[in-house]
Amino acid sequence: MAERSGAEPVIVKKYANRRLYNTDTSSYITLEHLSAMTREGREFKVIDAKSGEDITHNVLTQIILEEETRGSTMLPVSFLRQLIAMYGDQMQAVVPLYLEASMEAFRRNQEQFRSAFEGLMGGNVSASTAFEALVRQNMQMMQAAADMWRNANPLLSPPAQRAEADDLESLRAELRELKARLDRIAGG
Repeated sequence: MAERSGAEPVIVKKYANRRLYNTDTSSYITLEHLSAMTREGREFKVIDAKSGEDITHNVLTQIILEEETRGSTMLPVSFLRQLIAMYGDQMQAVVPLYLEASMEAFRRNQEQFRSAFEGLMGGNVSASTAFEALVRQNMQMMQAAADMWRNANPLLSPPAQRAEADDLESLRAELRELKARLDRIAGG
């Protein structure tokens, strides 16, 4: 992700008619433009044109909602339920820090995965070993996250815990299948 080094964030004004105005390019833009800017690592700040209030959080949440409703679902229902249950909980203040740290760790792992995959495609056998280590590391991270949520939220009933375990096993199966495919590609 290439961030604009040292540059101030782009200011985007949101008007009452829900139009977004990029002050950097002096043009109206859409949520899709903001989504692309986010993927490019461009920092922006969305300001309510009338009140001057920073509404970046609301707009980013709206982008996620739009992506989820288009069928690009990334947030499992069990995760959303757990997240909602955390609102008003004594752990609420810790959740944003935990999620940020988890996403940063995931991003680093994603870069390692890409490097390992490129090595596999180039016929590098040691990349397969690196990939296996990365899968194990990710599984440990997912298990630790599941344990944290389960231990931090006494509202999770045993059936919910079983559903969580089923989701985790499903993820493990998907990872095993992905590894098998990569092994076939590397070998074939």
